[in-house]
Amino acid sequence: MTRTFPLDKVRNIGIIAHIDAGKTTVTERFLFYTGRTYKVGAVDEGTAVMDWMAQERERGITITAAATTCHWQEHRINIIDTPGHVDFTAEVERSLRVLDGGVVVLDAVAGVEAQSETVWRQADRYKVPRICFINKMDRVGADFYHTVSMMDERLQANAVPIQMPWGKESQFKGVINLIDGKAWLFSDDVNVPPAESPVPEEEKEEVARNRQALIEKLAENDDQLMLLYVEGGEIQSSHIKAAIRRLTLAIG
Repeated sequence: MTRTFPLDKVRNIGIIAHIDAGKTTVTERFLFYTGRTYKVGAVDEGTAVMDWMAQERERGITITAAATTCHWQEHRINIIDTPGHVDFTAEVERSLRVLDGGVVVLDAVAGVEAQSETVWRQADRYKVPRICFINKMDRVGADFYHTVSMMDERLQANAVPIQMPWGKESQFKGVINLIDGKAWLFSDDVNVPPAESPVPEEEKEEVARNRQALIEKLAENDDQLMLLYVEGGEIQSSHIKAAIRRLTLAIG
């Protein structure tokens, strides 16, 4: 049979985390923003696409790994939403064997939790490249930078933010991309996509400081970016993205 989608445009991505970090909720956003679903599903309401078992809908937890497909920028993305409870860790291990990459979801309040460490070690064992997504920035006690420092301490992750939060807790408004300096403002309605917005004046100094820290840390670990950095060349967004890609893939 003729392949209907080029293999080099297919990605197998796993969502992995401690229980209640928000893996399924994040996956539901993926499906909505890529046009796979017309409405954001909610775990608490039992309407999440990925919680397909009656027991999962009843208890509000993921019991078995669930897979689905969406499309983004000419790529086919196969998403595997894995359980977070330690009792179902074998499901995570099975899934890791087939992944091209993983998204590790962390709770901004709790930071790196016990099962976060377990799934991280499992991903190390199977050499799965991964990025981290810090969730629940709107909760009381959310601390983005403390969570990043916990990743360094407990996961030995050598983490560097590529986005920073715009506010926190009840004042959380959105995120600011440090690579291209764009801000994204979230709506109170989950079914309304984020809107691009100018970086607020009060955040510009911290954005500049974090972007410089991002470039320096990447340059320390990437020869191509280091060469450009020491020669005083202009470091553009494309250079930063290429370095992030090379270093992320090198994890595996």
